[in-house]
Amino acid sequence: MPVNLFEIDDLGDAYVSSNAIILIVWGGEGTLLVDGHEQDLSRGTTFLSNALTQMELRIESRSPLRGIGIEYRCLTPDGSSPEGLHYPIPLQRVPAGLLRLAVEFKHIWMEPQLSSPFQAQQLFAQLLQGLSEELAARQQPSHSWVDQSLHYMDAHYNEELTREQMAEQAGVSPEHFSRTFRKHTGRTFNAHLTLLRIRSAQQLLLIGTPNLNTLAQQVGYKEGLYLSRKFKESVGLSPSAYRHSRKTIVTLDSNHTASLIALDITPELGVYTSWLEQFHSKKKLKSRQKFNPYIHTPATYYEALASVRPDLIISYSHAEVNKSLLPLAPVMELPLMTMSWRDQFILIADIVNKRLKAEEWLAKHDQMMDAVNHRLDRDLGARGTAIVWEIGSHAAYCFSSSFGRGCQILYDDLGFQPPGKLLEQGIVAKGYIEADIEAIASYPADYIIFTSMPSCPDSRLRFDRLLRSPKWRSLDAVKHNRVYYLNEPELFYGYDPLSTQAQLRELLNALTPHEINLYRGLSKMSDRV
Repeated sequence: MPVNLFEIDDLGDAYVSSNAIILIVWGGEGTLLVDGHEQDLSRGTTFLSNALTQMELRIESRSPLRGIGIEYRCLTPDGSSPEGLHYPIPLQRVPAGLLRLAVEFKHIWMEPQLSSPFQAQQLFAQLLQGLSEELAARQQPSHSWVDQSLHYMDAHYNEELTREQMAEQAGVSPEHFSRTFRKHTGRTFNAHLTLLRIRSAQQLLLIGTPNLNTLAQQVGYKEGLYLSRKFKESVGLSPSAYRHSRKTIVTLDSNHTASLIALDITPELGVYTSWLEQFHSKKKLKSRQKFNPYIHTPATYYEALASVRPDLIISYSHAEVNKSLLPLAPVMELPLMTMSWRDQFILIADIVNKRLKAEEWLAKHDQMMDAVNHRLDRDLGARGTAIVWEIGSHAAYCFSSSFGRGCQILYDDLGFQPPGKLLEQGIVAKGYIEADIEAIASYPADYIIFTSMPSCPDSRLRFDRLLRSPKWRSLDAVKHNRVYYLNEPELFYGYDPLSTQAQLRELLNALTPHEINLYRGLSKMSDRV
């Protein structure tokens, strides 16, 4: 039973508790002192202590820490002394699904919904279950050579690989290699190698139609006929039939869901923001079509995707879970930051045989941008610098065009420039800069835009302190009324065709002196798009 939640941004004073405690960190770096013993903290660190002894905790930040501590009490039917989850050292790099579950639990705990009085308890139980499974997995005997073999196969599946060769590399007998490999993966060595090769062939088929012999050599087979036979055994279709077949698609990010919707395709299962769901409401989505990744443990995450029997999964390449999904379907991984929303849109269109529709959509969008820039040349003249801020619970964030948040429009389409200080701090390479809320005034720009406002008491207090500070009031953007409070976090989160168009409307409404006339003209034009 959870009894208390505290944020761990800086527990400079000792925190003493006799309850069981879970600490979960999803951002920043610092040090945890447990009864005087130091432990490093960073994203994915989780500390578990039971309730057998009173414990003194102290946390020191090296960069702004974001995370929570949960105190909970354990009850048993027979009245015996329960212990809770415990591990002697912090767990590092826990799965992202557990971090998302902790974030959702925090929001529900701090802002309970009267209509769902047991939601916090339900989320906490899911978090406990997920942590228990993770703990059990880590306490099993280590098979580090199996993990090394799997990484090697991921990188060299298109080469000549044999069980004997891999066993020699691992330093074990072929028989021991086979037994341990199957126990660890659930597949034989040959079955796993075939899976990697066929999934790669499926991905290559989706983005082009290479010659079958060329395709075979790209994925590790000597000739096309053999690939075709193995492909049909695994997929149930020939390579050519698979390329042109209608596919059951799952999307694991709302950006990819939106790209499909722009092509008039609704994924069988997809991630939606509430903004995108509202935009798509005319389609009357069924609950089974909406996937919320934040409420799942690793096991239920896999089960939810497996239930729709996907032919294709679209995700970003940084997702930790992608490799575990290969038994379900090929995972088309789109690179994060290095591929613009336009290029992502075209690639997804190629995958679903809608390239012409995507090109028409972009051509009309570019025509609209030409008209917008013509109006801005008249209304604003030289663009100057602009900065977009998102206020989090403990810090503020600004972005480059590769991270979206409207910056892809301001910097890539409308001719604004990032402030010099952001360029000096390497925002182009990093994608975003994290700063203290009070430090926002240290980043002067001709135009300052807030797309997400403070949502918790602490951040509201700090933001109010910023707005009252002499340094903030001395900024040219403040003096000339060029600060805009849009507060549309879900809309500006999107990095896709639909969100980009909606973000453009919001930005123009704020930036142009004749916002009403320009907005109406843009709306008519975008409706035609």
